[in-house]
Amino acid sequence: MPKDYSRTSRINVQLQRELGELIRDELTDPRVTNTTVTRVDAAPDLRNARVFISVMGDDTRAEPAAKALNHAAGKLRYGLGVRLSLRHVPQLHFVVDAQLVQASKLNYLIRDAVRNDEANHASEPKDDGKPSDDQGA
Repeated sequence: MPKDYSRTSRINVQLQRELGELIRDELTDPRVTNTTVTRVDAAPDLRNARVFISVMGDDTRAEPAAKALNHAAGKLRYGLGVRLSLRHVPQLHFVVDAQLVQASKLNYLIRDAVRNDEANHASEPKDDGKPSDDQGA
């Protein structure tokens, strides 16, 4: 029977936390400001790890941030080696979290539809359920 919370899952959480701190505290590249590590998916042998990121603000900043982080992956990997007691620190591969981008777009579409719906209903006369005074008598 497999464990509910495997070693790899625990390491993924630890890598996410430590990478977030390293990016915030150690990197000075302006392309990585406001970057968040959303999740980490390490291979079971811990040789490689995909690090999913998001950047607050403009969506166009996400790809340059991922490129900058991939360029700084060696420095980040060294920092992880100092902070963590792992036999193998994984090779880091930074990618933009597409799920978060899709969720943001979907949220925008929902807000836009609600605004349009409210605007359409605001222009319609209200029916309060009471009979009108003009009953044709």
